Amino acid sequence: MPKPLSTFLRLTFIGAIAAVALASSIILYLQPRLPDAEKIRDIQLQIPLRIYASGNVLIGEFGEKRRTPVEYQQIPETFIKAVLAAEDDNFFNHRGIDIPGLLRAAIQLATTGHIRSGGSTITMQVAKNYFLTRERTFTRKFTEILLAIQLEQELSKQEILELYLNKIFLGHRAYGIQAAAQVYYGKSVDQITLAQQAMIAGLPKAPSAYNPLSDPKRAKQRRDWILSRMHQLEYINESDYIAAKNSPVTAAYHGPTLDLHAPYVAEMVRQEVIAKYGLQAYTAGLTVFTTIDSHFQKIGQEALLNGLLAYDSRHGYRGPETHVALNDEQQPANDEWLKILARTPAIGPLVPAVVSEANEQDIMVLTADGQSVFLSWEQGLKQARPYLSEDRRGRTPKTTADILKIGDLVRIRLIDEQWHLSQLPAAQSALISLRPSDGAILTLVGGFNYGSSQFNRATQARRQPGSNFKPFLYATALDSGFTPATMINDAPVVFDDSGLENTWRPENSSGKFFGPTPLRQALYKSRNLVSIRLLRAVGIDRVRNNVAKFGFDTSQLPQNLSLALGTQTNTPMEIVSAYAILANGGFKVEPYLIDHTVDKDGNTIFKAEPRVVCSQDCEGIGTRQENASLAGEPVESELGAEAGGKVSNAENTTPSEQAIAPHYAEQVIDPRVIYLVDSILQDTVRRGTATRAKVLERSDLAGKTGTTNGPTDAWFSGYNPDVVTTAWLGFDRYEMLGKREFGGSAALPIWIDFMREALKDSPDLPRTRPQGVVSARIDPKSGLLAHPNQDDGIFELFLEETIPTRTAPSPNAPSVDSQARELEESELF
Repeated sequence: MPKPLSTFLRLTFIGAIAAVALASSIILYLQPRLPDAEKIRDIQLQIPLRIYASGNVLIGEFGEKRRTPVEYQQIPETFIKAVLAAEDDNFFNHRGIDIPGLLRAAIQLATTGHIRSGGSTITMQVAKNYFLTRERTFTRKFTEILLAIQLEQELSKQEILELYLNKIFLGHRAYGIQAAAQVYYGKSVDQITLAQQAMIAGLPKAPSAYNPLSDPKRAKQRRDWILSRMHQLEYINESDYIAAKNSPVTAAYHGPTLDLHAPYVAEMVRQEVIAKYGLQAYTAGLTVFTTIDSHFQKIGQEALLNGLLAYDSRHGYRGPETHVALNDEQQPANDEWLKILARTPAIGPLVPAVVSEANEQDIMVLTADGQSVFLSWEQGLKQARPYLSEDRRGRTPKTTADILKIGDLVRIRLIDEQWHLSQLPAAQSALISLRPSDGAILTLVGGFNYGSSQFNRATQARRQPGSNFKPFLYATALDSGFTPATMINDAPVVFDDSGLENTWRPENSSGKFFGPTPLRQALYKSRNLVSIRLLRAVGIDRVRNNVAKFGFDTSQLPQNLSLALGTQTNTPMEIVSAYAILANGGFKVEPYLIDHTVDKDGNTIFKAEPRVVCSQDCEGIGTRQENASLAGEPVESELGAEAGGKVSNAENTTPSEQAIAPHYAEQVIDPRVIYLVDSILQDTVRRGTATRAKVLERSDLAGKTGTTNGPTDAWFSGYNPDVVTTAWLGFDRYEMLGKREFGGSAALPIWIDFMREALKDSPDLPRTRPQGVVSARIDPKSGLLAHPNQDDGIFELFLEETIPTRTAPSPNAPSVDSQARELEESELF
C-alpha cells in the first residue's frame, strides 16, 4: 500500500475515532440533562383562562398567549401539507434529524461565518420550543438533536406534529394554528381556505416579517412560495394552486371572540381565580363556569343602557364632544376627521361621527369607516334641547345651527334601523340580580361602559339606599308587635335630640303631611315621618341589631333617627342580598358567582356549595358535615394542591352520599314576618310608589323604591320568588339627579325592562301563607276590628298573636278614638 494512502487512512481512522469519542463525550455530558420519557409525554401547553356564562357562552379570556389546542384529527390535511412544504417536507421519513439539512447549515457557517439556517426539523423545533432556550450555541444545538431523537422514540409523528402546531408563535399573541386562524380570519382551522392555510403556514419562519397585517405584500410572497412548493410536491393540483395563488390577502385582526361582552363579571371572576390559584391560572387552561344566566346578562345590559340614555335625554343635550376645525381653505377636512374618528372608540351602541354637512334641519355625518350618514330633523335633532342644569333645559331648537356645526364630533345611535343623534350619558347605573333560593348571581352590570370606567358600581359603589332600606325597619317593627294596621301619625316634627349635629326637620318627599296612617300604607307610600316615628318607637338599637340578620354591617349604620331614611351607605350587592331574604321567605343566602371550575383536562377542581333554601321540613332529607362536598370529602387537585384548590371525589362515594342535599340556608327571620312585609311590598307595585311595574301584568311582584336627599341616588329593588333584582342610578360624583327624578322614575324603568324579559316565560308564583298568619276585617281609620254594622271595613293580615282584640265603635256611635289616645300616650300618634 502506498505510503500517502496509508497515512490518509490512518489519519481518517484516528479522526473517526476522535469524532466518535467527542460525540460520545457530548452525549454522556448532555444525556443526564435530557427530560425523561414521562415528562415528554406530559408536555403542558400554556392555555389562557376562559370564563363562561350559562349555555357555554364565553364572556372572558385572560392570558398573555391566545391558544386553543386542536387534535391532529381536527386539522385539515391541506393545512398539514402546507406546514410540511414550508418547514419540513421530509418530516414523515426522517428520525428526528435531517443529516443533509444539518450539513448544509454547517457548510453555510463555515463559508460565511454566520448561522443562516439551523437545519432544524419540525421535531427539533418541538424539542427547542418545549424544553430549551432560544440561545444560539453548539451545546444547545447538540441538546436539541439528542432530544429530537428521543422525542421520535417516545412519540408518534402525529403526536409530534400536533405539539408543534399547537405551540408555535404566529404573531399578534397567537400561539398555535387554531389561535392564528381566529386572530387573522375570525374562523376555525377547518373553515379557512387553502390560501389562508398557506398564509398561516408561512408565519413560523418570521412571524413579524411575514405577517399579513404588518406587511401584506411580503406575506403574500411567502404564501405564494409555499403554494408553489405544495404544487411541486404534488400536495395540490394545478387548478387549486392557481386559484389559491390568485386569491387576495384577506387577513384582518380579530380580537378575542367573546360570545357575550360582560367585562364587569369577567373581571370579578378573574380576580377571584387569581386570588385562589395564583398567576399560573393565566396559563394553566382553567375554564370557569359562572352562575351568570347569559340571556339575563344580555337583557340586563340592554335595560341599563336604555335606562341611562332615557334619563340623559330628559335632561338635555350637552353639545358635541369636541370640534375639529375645517382646513385652511375652510373645506371639510375628511382626512383629519377620519384620523380623529379612528382614535375615538365606539362606546356600546354610541358611534362617534363628525358633522360633515349641516343644512337648516338635517345633517350629514362621517363615521370612522368613511360612511356618510344622513340624520333628519326627527332623528334626534328636534329633541336636542340644550342642557342648562339638572332641572332646566333650553328651548326646543329651530334649526340645526342652534345645536351643531360642521366639524363637531358627536355620537349617533341606531334605533329601529335608523341613526339618531345621541350622546354619552353623564350619569351611571348598576344592576344586579340573584336567584333567591341559593344566592347565585344571575346578572351583574357594574356601569355604562367598562372601557370608560372599570369601577364596578354593583359591588364597589357605597351609596345611601334611602327608602330602599325601609322594608327592613318595618320587618323589625312587625317582629316587635306592631301590625300592618298600626296607626302612626304623619305630621311635622322637629328633633333636637336625634343624635344629629343640628336640629332636624325631616319631611316627606311631597312636602305634604297626611295625618294618622296605617303602617302598611306608610311603607308602600314611603312616608318618611311615619318611618322616623316608627324607628323611635321600636328603638334604634333593636332595629340595628335586627337588620344585621339581613346582612347589614351594624358598624356602618347610624345611631340616630336618620337610619329610618337609609342614610348609611351600602353597595347594590348588599341591598340585593338583603332583598333575597324577603324573596325566599327569610333565609340567609350568600351571593356567589363561580359555579364550578375545570382544568385543561376537564377535571372539576372546584364546585360551589351554596347554602340553599329549604322552606319545607328538611329533617331527614340528609345532613352534611360543615366541610363536606356535594360528592364526598374534597380532595386536592394538582393545581389546587399548590393553591388551595379542591375537587370533589365522586368515585369514592356511594350513590346515596352523592344524592345528599347541599347545605341548608339558615332561617334568620320569622317567615310570618316576611310574609307580611312581602304583602306590603306587593302593594307598593299595586298602589304605591312603583305602580309603573303594573305594566308587567303579574301578581307576584313586590319591591320598594328608594330616593335619597337631593336627590342624588335612585333605587328600585324588587322580586318574585324566582328572581330578585336591584337597580341603582346616580352620578359617581354625587351630583343632583334633578328634583323630578326619583327611584320610581329613574331606577324602576331599568328594573321593569329587565324583569319583563327575565320573567317572560315564568308563570305567576303565588306565595303560600304560613301558619300563624291570619286575616281579620278591620276599621281602616283606627286599625281595630271592624264593627259588625260597618260598611267600609277592610281585610288585613296579622300575626295570630297580634290580631286586635277590640272592636271599633258602631258607625252610629259618637266618634271616640280610643286607639288614638293610646297611640298619643306612646308618642306614636
